[in-house]
Amino acid sequence: MCWCWNLWRCSCRLPERGTIGVFNRSYYEEVLVVRVHPEFLAAQKLPRELPLDGLWQERYTSIREYEQHLQRSGTMVLKFWLNVSRDEQRRRLLERLDKPKKHWKFDPGDLSERKRWDDYLAAFGDTLAATSRPWAPWYAIPADDQPFARLAVAEIVVSALKRMHLRYPTVPADELARFAECRRQLEADA
Repeated sequence: MCWCWNLWRCSCRLPERGTIGVFNRSYYEEVLVVRVHPEFLAAQKLPRELPLDGLWQERYTSIREYEQHLQRSGTMVLKFWLNVSRDEQRRRLLERLDKPKKHWKFDPGDLSERKRWDDYLAAFGDTLAATSRPWAPWYAIPADDQPFARLAVAEIVVSALKRMHLRYPTVPADELARFAECRRQLEADA
């Protein structure tokens, strides 16, 4: 596996066993934003020159292998692409400008990125096709309707949790036998 710095960066923030973590974008930035803006590669000081198509293919391979490693180690990986239409994105950006409580969400740079809409769609399409696997599936969620998108994501997460057959840990019998004494001490402490 090619251990890219962007995979290491996310590995350091993985949730501990038995907990849930949520990443917003994570290492996928390296095959989405960087693909649309290959000029960002200059700052990465890559060890060798590769044609861009070869670079993306290597990164896709690294991502697939990394996510398979996570799955083999007991981590369930669910990936969601919240697919917002161009018209809905425009509406949300205008809302951020119109409502003072949403000003914090507005970034003028979103306007220049919006001009690259088709480039981002191509990058998303290639990325989803190259990295969706049974051990780490992508779910493309229509997200113009936020309540629908939230419900769709929640249903997928709940279904995944049910497949895990989670249960509370059991207390060993010898420790359970000590509970009566613990209760007696606590009640006497009143």
